[in-house]
Amino acid sequence: MNSADGPEQPLPTFEVQIERLLPGGVGLAHAEGLTLFVSLAAPGDILRVQIDRVRGKVAFASALEVIKPSPVRVEPPCPYYGRCGGCDFQQLNYETQLQAKVEIIRDCFHRIGNIAELPEIAIHPSPKQWQYRARANWQFEPQTRHLGYFEAGSHRVCDVEVCAVLVPDLQNTLEDLRAQIRNDSFPGAAKNVEVVAGDEEVSFAPRWAGFETKNVRRRIGDETYHFSADAFFQVNHELLVPLIHEATRNARGRAAMDLYCGVGLFIVPLARCFERVVGVESNPTAARFAQLNLQNAQLESTKIITARV
Repeated sequence: MNSADGPEQPLPTFEVQIERLLPGGVGLAHAEGLTLFVSLAAPGDILRVQIDRVRGKVAFASALEVIKPSPVRVEPPCPYYGRCGGCDFQQLNYETQLQAKVEIIRDCFHRIGNIAELPEIAIHPSPKQWQYRARANWQFEPQTRHLGYFEAGSHRVCDVEVCAVLVPDLQNTLEDLRAQIRNDSFPGAAKNVEVVAGDEEVSFAPRWAGFETKNVRRRIGDETYHFSADAFFQVNHELLVPLIHEATRNARGRAAMDLYCGVGLFIVPLARCFERVVGVESNPTAARFAQLNLQNAQLESTKIITARV
């Protein structure tokens, strides 16, 4: 095929070894004076890669062939892996996924924070490696009638029937929506929707296909939190008890401030440890839920301010 500048040149390929993973799940490699970012790679992989685009001395590449797989590489369980842009680490065993996240955080402290010496970064594995995600953002393409997530690096919608990381309540909801599509009873007005699961119900934002923006609740340890799909709440509810404990375990004193307090995940336990607590949250819906959660817990010494930090 010819272009205005003459025949198109074939994209260069290289045999490389992946050194480590970077934020976004790309593998780092080097070849012919270029720093390569290779998608869907595992540290230690020997790959034949194709250059997709180049920016100065940095090139973005995709794997054509796994010449020698890394010992930590596994077969991804998701049939959409490599096309769906939702997950970055399914090619890694779970222990390596955890270590990769630690190294990414460490790298951010070094590069962005300019902090050379760091203490050991502990990571808590999830009790569930699959079916843990209690929040999702689904995309709908009216022309193709596809419902799912954006494909990697694009705005095309990957049509997803089963998502391996969703909690069962959200997977059931996804199936209900897909049944409406098959029956031609699906409204095409909204092109994306936030969904979140509480203990008993599912909330949508915006309201869509018969599903409402409900106020749902979740029992976390000794506290009950109310929230909805248009206010942020943590994704993996299985990890929230140890997360709250880690954040507040030595917290005691006269006054505390929680910036970006959301619906009050940390401010409720903090209000039990401090004489006075102030929470700041820019999302008015989340701020209202924070106030509600404090009132339900009978914690009156805390003030919620709706403002940007």
